[in-house]
Amino acid sequence: MEVHTLERLELAAPLGKRLVVLGDPISHSLSPAMHNAALAEMASEWPELADWRYEAVHVPAVDLPQALPLLHEAGVAGINLTIPHKVQVLGIIEEVDALSSRMGAVNTLVRTATGYRGTNTDGYGILKAIDESFQRTPEGTDVWIFGAGGAARGIIVACLEAGAARVTVLNRSSARLEELQAVLASGSVPGLEKVRFHSLVEAPVDAGEGAILINATSLGLKESDPSPVAAAYLKPGSVVYDTTYGSANQLAADCREAGIAYSDGISMLVWQGVRSLEIWTGKSVPAKAMCRAVDAELIRRKEHG
Repeated sequence: MEVHTLERLELAAPLGKRLVVLGDPISHSLSPAMHNAALAEMASEWPELADWRYEAVHVPAVDLPQALPLLHEAGVAGINLTIPHKVQVLGIIEEVDALSSRMGAVNTLVRTATGYRGTNTDGYGILKAIDESFQRTPEGTDVWIFGAGGAARGIIVACLEAGAARVTVLNRSSARLEELQAVLASGSVPGLEKVRFHSLVEAPVDAGEGAILINATSLGLKESDPSPVAAAYLKPGSVVYDTTYGSANQLAADCREAGIAYSDGISMLVWQGVRSLEIWTGKSVPAKAMCRAVDAELIRRKEHG
């Protein structure tokens, strides 16, 4: 996959038809493969999409304030944001929708006349992924979220809006938890009284049977990573959704040993991407084409090391 930099921004599509994902790192991203596959299929029905293209741009956090005006001038119609930009961008863009304000994080930008408008499709992605993976919803359920970063923010709000009975957020850093709690409180998130915030050092283990456990940390991207979810949480009837993907990690192995249903983050990646592409194009998006492209790209990477 070709990765662009701000210094060498030679995007393939015409002005106004350029889509990009920004991150640091970014070379691992599967988003270009899945979005371009969807656009190619969509073009058979909507020929005006034939010359749209989605590409990756490497942007360190320190460069994000300068990157967005450059991308706007370059005619980039839509932007996805990944680590480490989802929270930082809130202090840069002028317009953020109500959903992103509640979440305190943005992963999708839409070009306006003067800049970019921010929204968040992570919540949509996690709910669709849980339903697809386990035929379940958070409604009336005990939800446990491991991690307190940008992805966790969207997941918390989505689970509350879907009617979760209780949400427990666990994280290694107490300072990060306090920051998350303050952000959600400032966003006037409905149902916030249902959320508990605990450091992993003093974490409760009162997850009931049938809980939904979500790994929203980066642990699991490498096979050598330890599991972020202790075995004590893996109780009968529970399910584990891991937002990482691409490795046979320890969490997946622990779930197999405990007989717990497990899914990696591919489906969330696809569904949040589906929603972003719907927003940018105004068209229905073929999720299956995205899934096929992701699977093919993962196989290609394994074969080529």
